[in-house]
Amino acid sequence: MVLDEALSDSPDRAASPIVFRLDTASGVPTYLQLVQQVEHALRLGYLKQGDRLPRVREVVADLAINPNTVLKAYRDLERKGLASGRPGQGTFIDGSLGQATLPELTGLRRSLHAWLQAADEAGLDEDGIVALITSTLRDFSERRDVNGCGEATRESRRQVGGVA
Repeated sequence: MVLDEALSDSPDRAASPIVFRLDTASGVPTYLQLVQQVEHALRLGYLKQGDRLPRVREVVADLAINPNTVLKAYRDLERKGLASGRPGQGTFIDGSLGQATLPELTGLRRSLHAWLQAADEAGLDEDGIVALITSTLRDFSERRDVNGCGEATRESRRQVGGVA
């Protein structure tokens, strides 16, 4: 249970491989930011099964947030089957979201870094880069959802807001 983890704060436990950060300007609820950071760390291979998440007290002290916010995030991760609490020990990663191996991710990251450098040299700012990536991802998703004739269905275009 996650609550038991909040009550136990033994300094001799191993540190967690993840450190949470908050973006107060994002508009995303705090608990959801914590959940998303764990999910991203799992997808990128920074977290793996058996890793301990930071104790509730650690997160509260680091981010100056309410303990119930952290508990809500950890409960959400438990509900998704990604983590579970161990009384007196903490909350640990149980699930996985990894879709690529670490060497594959390293290569993709290198390629993406080179692409970002080219986008910067072309004069795109961060908002322009995000807009281009979002648009390209939408187009990619639309093309992936094509019917047998090789054309996106009207329904898939409507769902992603694209134009034929």
